[in-house]
Amino acid sequence: MIELDWVSRTFAIWHRYDQTTKTELFSTALILENDLTIFDPIPLPKKSRQEFESFGTIGRIVISNANHMRAAEVFAEAESAVVFVPAELSAQFSNSHTLSDGLELGALRATQIEGAAAGEFAFYHPDNGGTLIMGDALINFDPHGFTLLPKKYCIDQKQMTRSLRKLLDFDFTRIFFAHGNPIMLRGHDRLAALLDT
Repeated sequence: MIELDWVSRTFAIWHRYDQTTKTELFSTALILENDLTIFDPIPLPKKSRQEFESFGTIGRIVISNANHMRAAEVFAEAESAVVFVPAELSAQFSNSHTLSDGLELGALRATQIEGAAAGEFAFYHPDNGGTLIMGDALINFDPHGFTLLPKKYCIDQKQMTRSLRKLLDFDFTRIFFAHGNPIMLRGHDRLAALLDT
């Protein structure tokens, strides 16, 4: 059963195991003043979706890379939400905006992560100690733990690692993942240590 997990006042996650890719798929939601932004959405059961939507209107759907369409079309169709996508997916939606490096969506900022999956972006939000929301470039699930996307899934892992260093310019405590449980404390320190290994 997929259920919402409210991990802070402004963030919720939900996840399920995907048999096709043999991995856990995670979605993240940012809730600010009755405005909901969903990252890499997977389906939500009706009861959980009703609970989620009681907090506001889904105004934005953000797709972090070209492999993460997931249930974005279903959410966008039902909500008339604006969809922010990498260039590779811009033709998939009538109401889409193409992501670019440094794009600001209110306080949310997009950073392109070159060398990871096609069209890869990470997202930073400064509130409450700062939060990163990742696509595939970083993962955090067993048996791998917190680590880089394995080389076989990268366009160029060395380039990806260089790109990830840009994220250290931001102040953040938390990291949310498209594949794995969130890191809620010392996220900046942990990413710095990972990139230095």
